[in-house]
Amino acid sequence: QVQLVESGGGLVQAGGSLRLSCAASGRTFNVMGWFRQAPGKEREFVAAITWNGATNTYYANSVKGRFTISRDNAKNTVYLQMNSLKPEDTAVYYCAVDLTTVVYTTARDYDYWGQGTQVTVSS
Repeated sequence: QVQLVESGGGLVQAGGSLRLSCAASGRTFNVMGWFRQAPGKEREFVAAITWNGATNTYYANSVKGRFTISRDNAKNTVYLQMNSLKPEDTAVYYCAVDLTTVVYTTARDYDYWGQGTQVTVSS
């Protein structure tokens, strides 16, 4: 049974940093990603990372240069380092995994989801 457990959310001032973690169990995945959902908005892609002998990363334009996604294959864990946080980054952040080897940026294409962790950035 696949489980994704996120941690690391919290309250931070604008310009600050947070690091999210997502530990997966049940199997390994080539594609692991992060999405976020703010109140009244659709769930949006943040970043994804693939592992198929080499690591590739993908970012939404809104977070490029500020967020870094990484993974520890030995721990089956994906991380999201978030720097220079802005109030508009406030959302519930979800870890997601894809059973295929294709990187998608739409939520409906991911197969398993974590419970979400709240990130709040104050101005």
